[in-house]
Amino acid sequence: MVHSSPQPPPAGGGRLYLFVLAGVAVGLTVGALWPAAGVALKPLGDGFIALIKMLIAPIVFCTVVLGIAGMGDLRQLGRVGGKAFLYFEVVSTVALGVGLLVANGLRPGAGFGADPASLDAQAVSEYTAQAREMNFVDHLLHIIPKTFTDAFTANGDLLQVLLLAILFGVALAAMGAEEGRAVHGFLEATSKALFRCVGMVMYLAPLGACGAMAFTIGKYGLSSLGPLASLMGCFYLTCLIFVLVVLGGICAALGINILRLLVHIKGELLTIIGTSSSESVLVPIMQKLEGLGCSRSVVGLVVPYGYSFNLDGTNIYMTLAALFIAQALGIDLSLGQQLGILGVAMLTSKGASGVTGAGFVTLAATLAVEPAVPVAGMALILGIDRFMSEARALTNCIGNVVATLVVARWEGELDRERLAATLASR
Repeated sequence: MVHSSPQPPPAGGGRLYLFVLAGVAVGLTVGALWPAAGVALKPLGDGFIALIKMLIAPIVFCTVVLGIAGMGDLRQLGRVGGKAFLYFEVVSTVALGVGLLVANGLRPGAGFGADPASLDAQAVSEYTAQAREMNFVDHLLHIIPKTFTDAFTANGDLLQVLLLAILFGVALAAMGAEEGRAVHGFLEATSKALFRCVGMVMYLAPLGACGAMAFTIGKYGLSSLGPLASLMGCFYLTCLIFVLVVLGGICAALGINILRLLVHIKGELLTIIGTSSSESVLVPIMQKLEGLGCSRSVVGLVVPYGYSFNLDGTNIYMTLAALFIAQALGIDLSLGQQLGILGVAMLTSKGASGVTGAGFVTLAATLAVEPAVPVAGMALILGIDRFMSEARALTNCIGNVVATLVVARWEGELDRERLAATLASR
């Protein structure tokens, strides 16, 4: 028997996606026709993302704590966490492999003829500096915040919040329902209030999408897409194939039609397209998953966990972009070198959670380990990285939705009748 909490209305309203779509269209038009005005609208996008990020840490904390406490049996926590981690590792590796296969098959960088001596290493110095700070040991230590509240500051990391939430949730569950009732009730009420806050902020999503899209087009221009269109087209095609074939196959095994699932979360996907951030839809996605019949305890643990460790779009980007740079520079990588890049990417993709420009930073960290491909080669794709961030964020989000459904079904915490009825209405 699956126990789910009563569902609040979707954050921002059911028809918000129409306004988000209009905002994207207006932003694209302004950026194309009046580039200076488009660049000036950047604060609208930045402000919306900042408002969302302001609420992410306390929401994740409350959601994970309540999810763990709601399980009651701490052995279930270990099972859910273990199953989620196993799924993340397998599918993430598949995503990395898909990127390698497509890059070798389509060879988007072949014939580019870039001269390594002409590369501007300074252009990517900011990202390489962040990559150097991403060594495995230092990152593990960074997961531990200096104080309990330090994880919730502007410099905090979502992994720090997850660590605190897991410790607090386990402690609350160990206290028992009677002794922990007051704390549980407080966190429950706080969680509802935070969800309401997100609902109010989501009404600003059309403005945020408009500002972000106007800035992107205004700054880089539609004409800047031409020279590197092959890489962009290859990346978007690869993400589409991964979603429809790999994630679609996983959904089919669960008896779910991937297209109906995508229609069900279309509003959230449009918001991601406008803002280039999957964090902007964290709360609505959790609400949608509970509405589909996933238990609150599974959603509360797997979704925040996945936002740090299940980055399918970022994984595809890393291997595809690494091989594109090598091909563009005329560097022929052996199978062993390519598998080495894949192995390193499996670690670096986990190390950039909470890092600004995570996709580009993880690529820098990956290339730094493979001396055959100069890190300065990233300058070739720096100008279009922003245009590929939407596909990364979309694929990451869809991957986490599917992951949650898989783990919920695996645990017997999925109301299959509600799931079928909800998707059948789409």
